[in-house]
Amino acid sequence: MSGKNKSAYPFYIILGTLVCVVGLSQLNYSFSYKDFQFRKLDMLSDLRTSSTSPDQQKLTAAGKDSSKLSVLDSTGAVVNNPAVPNPDHAHDYMSYTGILEYASPVPGDTIVGMKQFFAALRELKAGKRRKVRIAYFGDSMIEGDLITGDLRDSLQHYFGGAGVGFVPVTSVVASFRTTITHTFSTDWKDYHYKNSPPSSVTLGLSGHTFYPGGNSWVKYSPVKKPLLDKFQEVSVLYGPAASGSVTINDKAYTLSGSEPVNRLDLQQDTGQASVTLRYSGSAMPFYGVCFENGNGIYVDNYSFRGISGVELGHLSADMIHRMQQERPYDLVVMHYGANVLFRPELTDYSWYERPMKKVMDSLRQDLPATSFLIIGTADKSYRKADKYITAPGVEALLKVQHDLAAGHGTAYWNLFAAMGGEGSMVKWVEGDTVMANKDYTHFNRTGAAKVGALLYKAIMNEYSQAQQP
Repeated sequence: MSGKNKSAYPFYIILGTLVCVVGLSQLNYSFSYKDFQFRKLDMLSDLRTSSTSPDQQKLTAAGKDSSKLSVLDSTGAVVNNPAVPNPDHAHDYMSYTGILEYASPVPGDTIVGMKQFFAALRELKAGKRRKVRIAYFGDSMIEGDLITGDLRDSLQHYFGGAGVGFVPVTSVVASFRTTITHTFSTDWKDYHYKNSPPSSVTLGLSGHTFYPGGNSWVKYSPVKKPLLDKFQEVSVLYGPAASGSVTINDKAYTLSGSEPVNRLDLQQDTGQASVTLRYSGSAMPFYGVCFENGNGIYVDNYSFRGISGVELGHLSADMIHRMQQERPYDLVVMHYGANVLFRPELTDYSWYERPMKKVMDSLRQDLPATSFLIIGTADKSYRKADKYITAPGVEALLKVQHDLAAGHGTAYWNLFAAMGGEGSMVKWVEGDTVMANKDYTHFNRTGAAKVGALLYKAIMNEYSQAQQP
């Protein structure tokens, strides 16, 4: 071959490389390593005067997709297409690790995401109100005060307050909980979601109502941890009572009240090392005892093992209204999903979405001035062939949960994205720091603490943005 022909080699190499690059850029293919994806080559990108990239143009064209719904910027203004990057506040719900806030689609409804909750926090910080409360509903993911205990601790260190909040009369996880010491007699009758209570029984907000037996008692003791080491403001929540008598730390009290929820405050017992409640008389309903200390923020854990959230539809509107009078909540958190993903390869969750829409309709109607936050499911892995992978149903369920938030003017936080997205549960189970159990579904204490920290960070980031002019 002549030297002249050899001199053309660089040209052929460059030309061949360019052809390969252009060809590969036309592929619509991605693989899991660090989310790598081929992208189409745009030869004129540097010459374009428009600020909209080809990828953004494709997202704009997809504006009618159900995953591209309106969110709010930090001032509460609606951003019409969250899929398109926006200098104010717009994100894809499947990948964004912060909190998305949605405006209610109902005409005249002024509830906007977490706006009311953040306004309450500002008033608390300014000394214009004494307390802010959060009702955190969930399944076994939060039982034993997991996640909520760490979230409460962080919020109270910043906003003030001390105390564990609401604790039921009995609990299947009392021995597992580390934020309070809780013991009780075995003769309490527990009516709840799963044992078909009679129509005469009104379930409490926890999904339980407790009736005493002949010699029923319950004892609560503080634990040696910051903000949890003493009881000061103690409140007993109970149902309709004609003239029941309860002894608390050897002091007798007469219970009265015909409302679905009544409250007995025990300010005079300030400083007691423990609280022991004994009941005598005809059976009457009890819900639980609340522990608070001073002005600040309180997080009540309403865990119920094995439920999906649909069960909240069994709660009485009268009970909710009365509870809001006796113990008002500024934010309701709904954290479900583990029990919905019982068939990992199932991807049609219309059977779940329909009743949950009714639950959300009801709760938003019963708590019209309360903010809501829906937490998207955590990653859940299952064994396929010789390895664990993310269940196909996870993404499908996240879409349902996101659409529930967007359709009801609530906030939304994608826990799946926050913990790392696809395959993250495997890393949490098998990593150097073990943060989840071998069922590839539930967090251990270390993982729950991290989730609590991630949620606290997301809330505080959104709170800070809401502070900006």
